[in-house]
Amino acid sequence: MIREALQDLNRVRQIAVIAGRHGFGELADRGGLWSKLGRKEVVEPSPEARAESGARRFRRMLNELGATYIKLGQVLSTRGDLLPATVIDELSLLQDRVDPFPLEQVREQIKRAFGKPLEELFKSFDETPIAAASIAQVHRAVTQDGDQVVVKVQRPGIGETIRADLSVLHYGARALEAVIEEMGIYSPTTLVEEFDKAIHEELDFLNEAANTRAFFKNHQGRDYVRIPKVYDELTARTVLTLEYLEGQKLKDANLDEAARQALAKNILEGAFLELFEDGLFHGDPHPGNFLVQPGPIMALLDFGLVGRVTRQMQETLIQLILAVALKDSGSVAKLLYRVGVPDSRANLIGFKNDIDAIIGQYLPRELKDVNAASLLRDLLDLVVKYRIRVPREYAILARAAVQTEGILRTLWPDMNIGEIALPYAKRMLADRYDPEQLQGGVMKTLLQLQNVAQDLPMQLSQIMLDLEAGKFSVTVKAEQMNELNKNLRSLALVAFSGLCACGFIVGAFISFAGTGPSVGGVSALGIFGIVAAGFLFGTALTWYAFGGRFGKISIKRFTGRK
Repeated sequence: MIREALQDLNRVRQIAVIAGRHGFGELADRGGLWSKLGRKEVVEPSPEARAESGARRFRRMLNELGATYIKLGQVLSTRGDLLPATVIDELSLLQDRVDPFPLEQVREQIKRAFGKPLEELFKSFDETPIAAASIAQVHRAVTQDGDQVVVKVQRPGIGETIRADLSVLHYGARALEAVIEEMGIYSPTTLVEEFDKAIHEELDFLNEAANTRAFFKNHQGRDYVRIPKVYDELTARTVLTLEYLEGQKLKDANLDEAARQALAKNILEGAFLELFEDGLFHGDPHPGNFLVQPGPIMALLDFGLVGRVTRQMQETLIQLILAVALKDSGSVAKLLYRVGVPDSRANLIGFKNDIDAIIGQYLPRELKDVNAASLLRDLLDLVVKYRIRVPREYAILARAAVQTEGILRTLWPDMNIGEIALPYAKRMLADRYDPEQLQGGVMKTLLQLQNVAQDLPMQLSQIMLDLEAGKFSVTVKAEQMNELNKNLRSLALVAFSGLCACGFIVGAFISFAGTGPSVGGVSALGIFGIVAAGFLFGTALTWYAFGGRFGKISIKRFTGRK
């Protein structure tokens, strides 16, 4: 326990020094890091840091801090509803590439996972990894049955490293909440807890195996997509074995125009089916996670980050897409407000007007000319402005949509996404509002109306009985009332301190006139009364004059937002 505490303190010092070097030293000062460590190290920002934007400095700082913080940056890069586009763009550039660890450690990890040596599990095993990252590295291998596979092996000791860093992150989150003012929508502690859960899920390869199996099952019968098979007998918490899929990277694929258009249609259809039929979509569909096979067939890789949508979320998304397409800014505002969690009561009229301006900027053009990525980013920036917290699944979906559109534009620059997607949208709407289907929206609406009709008389009767018995009460909450309550408590404290000070002064003069213990011929009780009165008067005066003026610092000047 003591050793862990010392390691954490040392890590805090390293983080504070690195933060200072990248121009974030004031955060360390205001967060009280140096007071916890007992000594302040003077760290001047580097000349490069002074010349760079806050977003770039933040990205460079995370990169220097190492594996845990790189992963944190990658998680934050999915939260376009929290951070401005400039910061998201920088965090998307974070690269998780490190030197591979030796084969001997790979052998140890595999033996620890399965209780058998590597040679008994695999017929052959390539010594050189085909990819290496901070959490794991990947080797090609051949099973005892002769199947070509890839084996993902967790880096030894990474769990302990992440534990130490998470401990520091939890402390840092609490410190940031104390010193930064823009913490209403997402508290840092909430974000760290979300990241804590995500990183532990990523450390458990059984989660990724379950996601891969789910995608494999969902895409059965879709000839244009391939998902690797999971080898359950060769998979554990720290080792994941998957089928090896041949193919070219998307950027290296040599395709003619017809094949590129066919591949783009396949990717778009697969994305729509994942979202609106399967309810399970790939959360990180960047070009590196696509392979192109003859056909053209797309092969999907890496299912560590996935998103899940419920039936209600699917219906909300369809309504939102239709509202944007119909340029109905009022419906867009209400839907975004409904799916989000506002930090306070939002100005819906202003929100609608701002959305109207964004839609007016993008949608006079044809749908094929609309940059969906820019439209989504502007809408998310607006959500941040109005302090509306968007659920994690929607944020992951927004990022996945931007990445998918980028791939589609690369393959087929003139693609009319709206025209190709229209048949899917019509089919989905027909399915949801088909009276013959129990899951149809009409049946669901009728059922809800029936429940309301049955419950309403009972609820009205309850209200009338409560009114008659004098038990009916209404609870009202308002920020102004809370602020007024705080001000009244502060006023009462100041008044109480003043009254006590007056009492001490009166007592002091009585003590000066009477007899009792003295110091240098002056009454000791009188001296105490004068000192106590001065202290109370000084405290009350300071509270009144300066209370609330030393507010939190603003992160806006670090991110460049206005």
